[in-house]
Amino acid sequence: MKMKFIPAFAAAAAICSASACFAAQNSLTYDASVLGPSPVPAMERGLQTAAAEQWLKVSDGAHELEGATFGPDGALYFCDVTARKVMRVTKDKELSEFASFKDFAPGGLAFAPDGRLFAAALDFPSGRGVIAAIAPDGSKMEYILPPEAGYMPNDVIFDKNGGFYFSDFKGTPSEPKGGIYYAAPDMKTVSVVAADFAQANGVALSPDGTVLWATEFGRNLLYRFELESAVKVSELGTSVPYRFIGPAPDSMRTDADGNVYVAMYGQGRVMAFNGSGIPIGQILLPGREEARIATTSLAIDPGSKEAYIVARTVKDGGGAWIYRFGAFAHGPAVNVNK
Repeated sequence: MKMKFIPAFAAAAAICSASACFAAQNSLTYDASVLGPSPVPAMERGLQTAAAEQWLKVSDGAHELEGATFGPDGALYFCDVTARKVMRVTKDKELSEFASFKDFAPGGLAFAPDGRLFAAALDFPSGRGVIAAIAPDGSKMEYILPPEAGYMPNDVIFDKNGGFYFSDFKGTPSEPKGGIYYAAPDMKTVSVVAADFAQANGVALSPDGTVLWATEFGRNLLYRFELESAVKVSELGTSVPYRFIGPAPDSMRTDADGNVYVAMYGQGRVMAFNGSGIPIGQILLPGREEARIATTSLAIDPGSKEAYIVARTVKDGGGAWIYRFGAFAHGPAVNVNK
């Protein structure tokens, strides 16, 4: 076979293998596809893309925001991790404090069937955390999982039976110590669903409650678990349908069609997957080309396709914002007995 000679220092050339040819040049240069702190990976640039808009500035400082969820009153609840507070904002952009913490920083929120707001909260210096239940009017709080239980809860989601799943944000890629757990409706019995995670982060359920989703922050993984019961996973129903590029999968939410939305912590974007874990879209936040944006969580309105992302700009002066975009479908109904 006669080989074609390609000069080593040609201004542009073609490099060919047995299956494909690639355009090549004699030096690397920056272009629009690789500039910025978090360029969209090449394999994801062809996804259907939506642009989020700034909706409400929460803080001039770069406060960490987390745990976005809709309440039975139609308001959006979220955590100001930096200020150790749970905030509430109406559709008319009326922002108020709902509850505050002294010893822990809240990061994940979910409403229980009885109307109480459950918060996963952490204290990183001590390596401790709690699941706290806050009265519907924000007037009082009790620990459902106390710090003595030994968990570092990061996120929480209720099932239709009144039990809840939560992520344990412990471990590192080389020493995975975290996992996904289930607290039964009695609020006392806790069972492991999946172990050996490196910083288990987001948890979400399919609309029918048969599929549990989780993200592993430390190893950039998306997990899909088919449930035979609240704590039993099908032997053939566990998979890692996606491995993320760059930092890092955070909280997640599902919509009424079973699609899954994953907030990408350092990338200023959200990725959307169908019910099988195949990527079908992405949402980009304004300003991500100039600065790293810590995109942590989102919530989809149960009554519409309007979705809201909470994030902060990782630089002085960028502030903390709520962004808005249109999702594929409306959000799931709030699981509260009326």
